[in-house]
Amino acid sequence: MLVNNRAHRQVVVQMDLLNKVRILADAAKYDVSCSSSGSTRSNKSGGVGNAAAAGICHSWSADGRCISLLKILMTNICAYDCSYCINRSTSDVERAMLSPEEVAEITINFYRRNYIEGLFLSSAVFRSPDETTERMIRALEILRRDYRFNGYIHVKVIPGTSPSLTTRLGFLADRVSVNIELPSPQSLQLLAPQKSSEAILRPMNQIHEQITEARETRLAVRRTADFVPAGQTTQLIVGATPERDHQILHLSEKLYQSFALKRVYYSSYIPTVSHPNLPSLFTAPPLRREHRLYQADWLLRFYGFSAREILDERHPDLSLDVDPKADWALRHLDQFPVEVNRAPYEMLLRVPGIGLRSAQRIIAARRAGPVDFDLLKKIGVVQKRARHFITCRGKFYGEASLDEQLIRSHLVADSPSGQDASPSQISLFDLSLPVLSMASSSAVDTGEF
Repeated sequence: MLVNNRAHRQVVVQMDLLNKVRILADAAKYDVSCSSSGSTRSNKSGGVGNAAAAGICHSWSADGRCISLLKILMTNICAYDCSYCINRSTSDVERAMLSPEEVAEITINFYRRNYIEGLFLSSAVFRSPDETTERMIRALEILRRDYRFNGYIHVKVIPGTSPSLTTRLGFLADRVSVNIELPSPQSLQLLAPQKSSEAILRPMNQIHEQITEARETRLAVRRTADFVPAGQTTQLIVGATPERDHQILHLSEKLYQSFALKRVYYSSYIPTVSHPNLPSLFTAPPLRREHRLYQADWLLRFYGFSAREILDERHPDLSLDVDPKADWALRHLDQFPVEVNRAPYEMLLRVPGIGLRSAQRIIAARRAGPVDFDLLKKIGVVQKRARHFITCRGKFYGEASLDEQLIRSHLVADSPSGQDASPSQISLFDLSLPVLSMASSSAVDTGEF
């Protein structure tokens, strides 16, 4: 009888833990600022897990989330009352909290069952930023030191956390994120008055300085502990407040320049709560706008564009009909067509339909001889887009004239469908789906546009 009672208690505890995971995994789906690339933390003798390049699964879906991470909140019990947040203190939702030991146990068990390659750990603000961070640090210490887990860990830094705790967190994680949340201090004050831009930017700057210091120290001292080796990211919500796209892009550009962020993630505001300062619950999430912002962000980071070139006060919002590079080209037809056999690499990157790889291949092919239009397809150029903006050996393959409206109508007609399918994070508990299809990703990062 004693044995049966003990077994019953174990079942009750296990069921309670599964319920916590259900609640907190679902609550974590609104944070998109996770990515699993860029870390070189390798396995060590006697340890488990590997965050080096071969140890992280790069499976992606259309909205930028990595599928291989256990993505969970430590708790959704929050002291803050941010208007836009489903977990705000006044919201009527199921609440749960995982202990540091439970977070570590769940992560290591999921990893050993080959469900995940790593962990994305965030949390609501339980009592205070410092108390919340201390609990997350304890969870990571158990994973790293007790379980000797060397897999990938991305952790959320809570604004307002003391610098010493932020430092401890940074030595345990591969990547961290400090979410800027909203595009302006005014919007933050309106919807999240318990937060401030200063409290968000301060840890960003601290992390950036310590990453730089650690890299410089490693050049002199080989065996130096890694501090956030995969860098930091942030997230901002799109559509909850009235800022225009050019304000958002200028903010992103400044964040990249000031803090060397690895990524700014854009999250369409999903109306889940009612509040007079928020869009209606019946307003659809601006998914196409989010997609265009990711494309514009790609231009900032890899194509040599500045935010001012993409948008300005006269053109404050991204076109929803064509991608940002095509929209820029249509507004600067005086610079086209360009001859692919003579144009510099920087100008080739500005041609719609020519991407990073195809521009490099054009440069390489030109060394062997003239590039003609048929070769462009083999190189990877999207001919039906590029033909409106280029000549090959002096021949133009576009329309009779460089007419903006005519070219725009062709680009819209040729654009791929399905860009606005609603993104979703697959539940850990959806038994009809493969376990390894747990989250999502970034098709915007691939292809030539």
